[in-house]
Amino acid sequence: MSFRVHVRVMPREGLLDPQGQAVEHALGALGFADAAEVRVGRAIELEVAAPTRPEAEARVREMCDKLLANPVTEDYLLELEEA
Repeated sequence: MSFRVHVRVMPREGLLDPQGQAVEHALGALGFADAAEVRVGRAIELEVAAPTRPEAEARVREMCDKLLANPVTEDYLLELEEA
């Protein structure tokens, strides 16, 4: 069985997000002063072969912990769907 996985990686709440601050400042300079609390992360999509959904999720969590996200400074969210 194959699963399409969407991983959303974001800086941990409360930690400095220089990219988010730069984007927020630039938006203000462009006339979008109503934009606030901007945070910048990244999206990763991949396909994983696994016999069950829980096994696929466990495998992707392991990938996130080892490579896709920095467990010290970032959090991640997973969405899995059958491919």
